[in-house]
Amino acid sequence: MDEPDRNQAGEERQEGRHGRVSAARLLNLLASNGLRHILHYNGLHDAGVVPDEEDDDYEFGFFGYRRRSRRPGGQQSPKVPSEEGTKLMGSGHFGANPYYVDRLKKRKPALASKMMWRELGIDVSPAQRRNVRAITQELIPGSAADKTIHFDSRCYSGQFSDDGNFFFCCAQDFKVRMYDTSNPYEWKYYKTVKYDFGQWTITDASLSPDNKFLAYSSIRNMVCLAPTDPADTSDATILDLSSLSGRGAGRGIYGNSHFGIWSIRFSGDGREIVAGTSDQSVIVYDLETRQSVLRLQNHEDDVNAVCFGDSSSPHILYSGSDDTTLRVWDRRSMGDGREAGVFMGHTEGLTYVDSKGDGRYVLSNGKDQSMKLWDLRKMMTTAKFDTIDVNSYTTGFDYRFEPYPDDYYEPHPHDCSVVTFRGHHVLKTLIRCHFSPPGSTNSRYVYTGSEDGKVHVYNLDATLAGTIDVGQATVNTRPRDPEIFTAAYEIRSSRSDVMWKTCVRDASWHPSCPVLAATSWNGWGLSTGTCTLHTWNDGVDGDEGDPPIAGNYDSKLNPVPEFNSFKERTMRSRPVPRSGMDDDSYELW
Repeated sequence: MDEPDRNQAGEERQEGRHGRVSAARLLNLLASNGLRHILHYNGLHDAGVVPDEEDDDYEFGFFGYRRRSRRPGGQQSPKVPSEEGTKLMGSGHFGANPYYVDRLKKRKPALASKMMWRELGIDVSPAQRRNVRAITQELIPGSAADKTIHFDSRCYSGQFSDDGNFFFCCAQDFKVRMYDTSNPYEWKYYKTVKYDFGQWTITDASLSPDNKFLAYSSIRNMVCLAPTDPADTSDATILDLSSLSGRGAGRGIYGNSHFGIWSIRFSGDGREIVAGTSDQSVIVYDLETRQSVLRLQNHEDDVNAVCFGDSSSPHILYSGSDDTTLRVWDRRSMGDGREAGVFMGHTEGLTYVDSKGDGRYVLSNGKDQSMKLWDLRKMMTTAKFDTIDVNSYTTGFDYRFEPYPDDYYEPHPHDCSVVTFRGHHVLKTLIRCHFSPPGSTNSRYVYTGSEDGKVHVYNLDATLAGTIDVGQATVNTRPRDPEIFTAAYEIRSSRSDVMWKTCVRDASWHPSCPVLAATSWNGWGLSTGTCTLHTWNDGVDGDEGDPPIAGNYDSKLNPVPEFNSFKERTMRSRPVPRSGMDDDSYELW
């Protein structure tokens, strides 16, 4: 729906028999995925089907009947620590293990001691040199925000470039802001580009390997390709991903050309873009010929996430869909148009897919509130996949407005994942997950955003390595704005009931420094957005450097003194929290 309609629809409607439902909430529901998904994700592929009263397989949910949880009872969560994950941590593919004597005696050497041994360890054994390289893997950024960059609309994604010199942030106002992060602790504003005919939001963006171009998309079949040079003010190039090369071009033989794009990625050589779409397809687009060279439509629902499997080769593709599957495509053997294999294990739709870049390991986030690590060597064959009904293992809850009941989770009987990570919340939006970079973390962790306002950092054995509490760091950092307030995601019975809420949708770990940027829906009723900069500070709450930490800035990195003063006044008037308060207590302050 058009942006003016959404802005005018912030007031609550008349109270019906089921209570008030805000217009913003209804518009979010309808515009994000459509009525087809409301009916589909509540367990009913046929909208006219109503279960019998004596049918115990269904229950009434937020939007009607849905399939009831099949779990017979008892906790069946994955074992933590994971045995397979423990083996991976000792394999050398994911960082280095601490020296066994330090681990046995629970010693944690200070950074100064590690630096001293690094300076002295020039002619030591190879094993010792590996431990020296692992110094940075324990430098997990803290919750305190060095900078809080405020946006007047929700932020959907934000990522550093591969070299760390560039950062971009996508917001719901159809703008992508770019920043120079060559000094990761002191950013500089670069430029802003816009998607002039977007629908609902900027859904995704991807930076070319040479940092010269940024591709970004909306719920349209077109991608904008804009130069990143701040001196280049030319308009973005429009790439029509519905265009086909060869004899089929313009004939529509591959189906609907009116689709939306949920995910895009550049190939490692920068020559192609892969996209996941709302018409259940995966599209590969050639930037030189300006044509779609491959279109795959084997998924049974929206393709929310795509990526290339190897940073040095364009042959292997991954695609994650709302049909709960993660599919592997090998473009060297596409004669029958089938995937090379399938990963099964999620019981709800996938929200994001990230490759380690080595052509072997891939990570996915799912609406079943789990993140999974996969090994390409353990994928399911298509012959076995053809014998499985994927729809029989999903409950169909609506992740956008419903919490995920504890008794919904159960292990998938055909799970072929290596490690399952649980503890974060994949709710409200397509929350993203990533491998930690080899430079600043020694590839030791996987991490994800979460609806609870935190970034969750996991060891490979599924244990929690740390959390970055974005909600606690940003609570009450800006006053309420009545104009922005009308776009609130969560509006209760009255304006005074709206609380500060945070949902971390994306996070990006700097490739060479212990710095993490979290991109969030953040503000009163989730009506606005922030990008927060978090650094490792060895547990210190303050910083004597200049500029002071916890400053508030606008989207062009101009300081906002009124936001700083508002937070200071709020902090002085805030009651002292009682002992035993839960982690989300900041919402009640």
